[in-house]
Amino acid sequence: MTTKSRAGLNRRAFGKTAIAAAAITAISPFNIARGQAQKLKIGVINSTSGPLAGIGQQIQRGYEIAVPMMKQLGYGEFEFVFADSESKVDSARAQAEKLAGAGVHVFSGAFDSGQTTAIAQVAEQKKIPFVINIAASDAITEQGFKYTFRSFPTSTYISRGAYNLQKEIFASTGKAPKKVVVLHVNDTFGTGQAASVKALAPTSGMPYEIVDFIPYDLRSPDLSGEVAKAKATGADGLWMISRLNDAMIVTRELVKQRFNPIGIFSTGPGWYEDQYLKTMGKNGDFVTSFIPWFNPKKPVSQLLIAEWNKKHPDISMDSNIHYSAEAVLTIVDAWKRAGTTDTETLTQAIRSSNMTNNISLAPAIAFNAKGQNEGAGIAAVQNRDMRLKVVAPTTAAEAKVVFPIPPFNKRG
Repeated sequence: MTTKSRAGLNRRAFGKTAIAAAAITAISPFNIARGQAQKLKIGVINSTSGPLAGIGQQIQRGYEIAVPMMKQLGYGEFEFVFADSESKVDSARAQAEKLAGAGVHVFSGAFDSGQTTAIAQVAEQKKIPFVINIAASDAITEQGFKYTFRSFPTSTYISRGAYNLQKEIFASTGKAPKKVVVLHVNDTFGTGQAASVKALAPTSGMPYEIVDFIPYDLRSPDLSGEVAKAKATGADGLWMISRLNDAMIVTRELVKQRFNPIGIFSTGPGWYEDQYLKTMGKNGDFVTSFIPWFNPKKPVSQLLIAEWNKKHPDISMDSNIHYSAEAVLTIVDAWKRAGTTDTETLTQAIRSSNMTNNISLAPAIAFNAKGQNEGAGIAAVQNRDMRLKVVAPTTAAEAKVVFPIPPFNKRG
């Protein structure tokens, strides 16, 4: 299963193979200059089966699309070793152990905060550097890990950014909800994100009251009770912290129960995913996600966008793509500077990163003593006709926000 020969992605194909190597060769001045005898092996742990499989497939594309981008940038020869975590924390830990035994030089992944924490623990034990692509739990970089690095912002950072961007939207439209209810998945990410929303609420200066926090199980096929409870609060605003499958389940229940908030806000994945947009159609429109995003003006972003549009013209590029590609950029750039696959030397090179020609809204890839990049940027992205449009901040907006949003039964 190679990154060059894969024509499409599906759950069955992913599920058949837990670990699959993908060799990527790029002839460049870097190869000649270093004369390396050993390729860099990047062990990618990702959920390509289970309830997170839809997002996992998009993340897989993000890693794979980094290959032609890195080739154009003149970086050297490296290899992916992909492992399926099956959307389970224990499986993520077991796969990290297997990859360590297979001789990978660096870990990357894993989107889910619980799985990411488990991998970080293995990374510490095995002394293998770990560059996170996506995971928001504050606790990950608060545990004293020496081998774990994250450019993706924390839950607290995302929540604070969401509050600020909401205020900008309310000011520009002259409208705001009076009551907001928060529905959130009860996994590590969802619980942590909800906690940060709650902790920041008293000092956020918002014009609304948060009337309830309603948790639910990620694997539940029926969320009618939770949506009914949210509607019963009388809230006219809905704040979602979810994943992909549950985002679609909740949307169907909103339509069925005729729950029409004037705003649907998300500080998590699911609602901006390509599969969500195409499956929900007009019922998926006007959701506003407050999420880490990419800077389209940066040269590397332009390379990534061009490669993405060439290979996937019918799929919107999102945070799953660019943060996965940026993780590869972080790893391979550090490897180039280190000039070796020795894990201690590679760890030091990652720690000393200061790359301004990156992809995300963060001004640079640079890590503090805890391994966290503190400068990530947040954007408000609204679903519009099955596409994604940045609507805030105004300095990056490509469309005017629609707010309040139309009821489901009055959409074109």
